[in-house]
Amino acid sequence: MERSGAIAESLSAAARDLSARLAQLSFAPPVSHVYDPLSYAWQAHETYLRRYAASRKRVIFLGMNPGPFGMVQTGVPFGEVAAVRDWLGIETGVGKPLAENPRRPVEGFACQRSEVSGRRLWGLFRERFGSPEAFFAEHFVANYCPLAFFDGGRNLTPDKLPAREAQPLHAACDAHLQVLAAILQPAWVIGVGAFAEARARAALSATGVRVGRVLHPSPASPLANQGWASAAAGQLAALGVWGSSGCPAG
Repeated sequence: MERSGAIAESLSAAARDLSARLAQLSFAPPVSHVYDPLSYAWQAHETYLRRYAASRKRVIFLGMNPGPFGMVQTGVPFGEVAAVRDWLGIETGVGKPLAENPRRPVEGFACQRSEVSGRRLWGLFRERFGSPEAFFAEHFVANYCPLAFFDGGRNLTPDKLPAREAQPLHAACDAHLQVLAAILQPAWVIGVGAFAEARARAALSATGVRVGRVLHPSPASPLANQGWASAAAGQLAALGVWGSSGCPAG
């Protein structure tokens, strides 16, 4: 139990360090607001780490950054409110970012909007594994970048940032991903989408961790809207990450 507690505590410390490092960065227009759920939603995020990251993992699923109705609201990667509350069993108080975007308010677990990407991702895991405990026995879900960016009312993803802003962001997030991999010792990091896969390959090139990708579950993707769960399960089976039934391979 001490070892399990030490893993979660190490990840909590790494997340706090990342948040502090990113707080030193600045972003110019068109970025109007930057949210850091590792700050204002820390209670929920720490609960997630302590409950589900207390052991080494075979597979880490890596997203890009928080969605406006997911981790922005709940502090959990891909954190669609219903999935976090009803399946993961996490519901805590959530504060407010230092400068709140009036067009993208943080309502925490009272948010009525559904994060489609999170609903699809956690829905696949629930369908395949049944319980969170069965899924998290070998798997974990993280985000490469914990910050959400807004251009007025629009979500602005990290891949749209200019190089002068992206480079220090990548340096901090790469270092955190390396720490995450060193602590959890995964055999695989699976990028959820092309950006996360590319950053994982860059950050982990010297580690021996295998990197793969699944289709991003965003509703903006026509392919994802044609049966994302079956497509993602097929990709994981083709990589050898999951068996053809969707259960872990090996």
